[in-house]
Amino acid sequence: MMVLVLCCILVLTIGGCVCVWWAARGGPRWTRAVSAATLAAGELARRASRYDRNPNGQDD
Repeated sequence: MMVLVLCCILVLTIGGCVCVWWAARGGPRWTRAVSAATLAAGELARRASRYDRNPNGQDD
């Protein structure tokens, strides 16, 4: 079951990256929407990772 969940996450991640690439080259409107969602999710993950390393929320 866990392998299936990880495979789904991997497929969604790869699909999001493909949409970012395609939207950068003038793809259809739906690719731009998926691209924006993918970039926003990446930014959230980056911020969460940054706060996990520094519990005070301050940059070193």
